[in-house]
Amino acid sequence: MRDNLNETRVLPQPPPASTEPPSAALPVCYPPSILLIHPKERRSKCSLEPLRGRPDLRFIDFDPKCSLDLTGYVRLNVSGEPLSAADSNCGILLIDGSWRHAERMQARFTDVPARSLPGYRTAYPRTSKLFRDPPDGLASIEALYIAYHLLGRFTEGLLDSYLWRDKFLEMNAEAWRRA
Repeated sequence: MRDNLNETRVLPQPPPASTEPPSAALPVCYPPSILLIHPKERRSKCSLEPLRGRPDLRFIDFDPKCSLDLTGYVRLNVSGEPLSAADSNCGILLIDGSWRHAERMQARFTDVPARSLPGYRTAYPRTSKLFRDPPDGLASIEALYIAYHLLGRFTEGLLDSYLWRDKFLEMNAEAWRRA
């Protein structure tokens, strides 16, 4: 399956959000964010699921045989150069699955530059007794929100359905001031 992901979208500037950290001015246009979902990811547990239908996001079910044109994209990963203003016109590839599955999925996209989100903490309660989560690991919705915030993109509504929204914003209050 090939998908033309180089199209750009113009999004309206959001009104200031009093409960969220301030965002920088929006860039005029950028490619849609690609949310690559592992087929075993339970939709009922997926923090991104409530965002389906949002025009700046494209949900794609992961298929190892699938080929995507990701020219001009950066891949969110716990390792790599920190995401910066230099990436503001890039599309975002966010890989969503359990840490065990996501690691294998990440290996398929090593040609897409990796960008990290250092200095932020997750509010998502981790409960796995079988696998160790990376210390800098974030819930997918948290990573998407931070990336959008750092790049000055439309963050309004991203965290509306996230159960740990207030705790996440509070835990990262200092990081929002630094950004």
